[in-house]
Amino acid sequence: MLKQGLQQKLQQKLSPLQIQTIKLLELPTMELEQRIKKELEENPVLDEASDGEDSDDGSGGNVSLSDYTSDDQIPSYKLYTNNQGKDLKPQYSIFSVKESFHQNLIGQLGYSQMDSRSKLIAAFIIGSLDDDGYLRRDLESLADDIAFRQGIETNEKELVKVLKKIQEFEPAGVGARDLQECLLLQIKVREPSATRELAELILADHFTEFTKKHYQKIMSRLSITEEELKGAIDEIIRLNPRPGGQIDDSYTEQAQQVVPDFLLEYKDGELVMTMPRFNVPELKINKRYADLLMKSAASDKAGKEAATFVKQKLDSAKWFVEAIRQRHNTLNNTMNAIIDFQREFFVEGDENKLRPMVLKNIAEKTNLDISTISRVVNCKYIQTHFGIYPLKYFFSEGLMTESGEEVSTREIKNILMESIDVEDKKKPLTDEELVSVLHEKGYKVARRTVAKYREQLNIPIARLRKEL
Repeated sequence: MLKQGLQQKLQQKLSPLQIQTIKLLELPTMELEQRIKKELEENPVLDEASDGEDSDDGSGGNVSLSDYTSDDQIPSYKLYTNNQGKDLKPQYSIFSVKESFHQNLIGQLGYSQMDSRSKLIAAFIIGSLDDDGYLRRDLESLADDIAFRQGIETNEKELVKVLKKIQEFEPAGVGARDLQECLLLQIKVREPSATRELAELILADHFTEFTKKHYQKIMSRLSITEEELKGAIDEIIRLNPRPGGQIDDSYTEQAQQVVPDFLLEYKDGELVMTMPRFNVPELKINKRYADLLMKSAASDKAGKEAATFVKQKLDSAKWFVEAIRQRHNTLNNTMNAIIDFQREFFVEGDENKLRPMVLKNIAEKTNLDISTISRVVNCKYIQTHFGIYPLKYFFSEGLMTESGEEVSTREIKNILMESIDVEDKKKPLTDEELVSVLHEKGYKVARRTVAKYREQLNIPIARLRKEL
């Protein structure tokens, strides 16, 4: 509880501007557009700037708040933001991608019968799921994060209760904390039958024996025939060990339109990055409401209430406009750092040119926190002259070759998959043998590293890949 209390105090020290900026950083372009429209509807102090208005001329609706006191120590400036530049004829594409795994779950959450508190917790849990659908974070650290980021004090008991609700969502198996729980969640929703019940019993009580293919032990302990066991195993192997990877054409035809947040062009040997505006309006402060604030010095109660209301709206507008400006600058700096780091790839479009890169590399180049880089990268896309990519695509760990050259783990994983694809299935390659294969190709990789990458690729151990 002490740790949660400290984190709660930390959260309370965040200024309204910081909170606003953090929320806006995560939004891709189309969601930002909707967020700005919502703010324009709810705050009469905010206006759209018309085309051609100059933020520096001091006229029109722009207003300086230098005469107003503020508790957050944000320097005064003309409250006007030009979000994305004068890209009136944007040369970029709107493209469709299949609905993402996390978006699908958030959609289902909207239709669930959970109360508002549980929905906030559930949304945080969904955001913590790995792309394959598993929750691999321990619940104690998850509770700490929810307290710090959402201001909700919770505990493991409540988290388990909410998680159980998420585990009722489609696809079956989502939200599992390990493979056994994932398969059990799926088998429980299948049509009832004697074979299904036997499969569930094996998964629940004899999972270790099943994974090690100790079939004689299972038959002996359950007093079943080889035919019955075979039927149960056939039922189990039809289950999906990676429910998060199921959001594809066979699962859903829902698609969303994605607007690239960045446009990268290769002109005359130079990489030129821009941030297309799309329908994100420029913003300004409504001078009429600023004047009202200055004139509301009346001593009557109604006048003071009006002044308080307008002051609140002005502060809110100020924070929002500044947060939009900071978002733009942060995205711009981060994307330029990524382009600089991965220059060879962006010039040629060759995956083998991708350098190993983690969030820390870009954080150091931009002097930003790793958490900030993570928010920028989340759900953002860049259009290049050779395709459209999510920013997460460019991040991977690295290893050293025998010649001292650093290579991406993506490259190592590709070689592992290729080696396993062509192996003799009657004598599949063990992890030690895969280490030898990689060494022959010049990659210094430990056996435990090979095992880790193989597991990340959802490739079973050699004994389970063996075919008769």
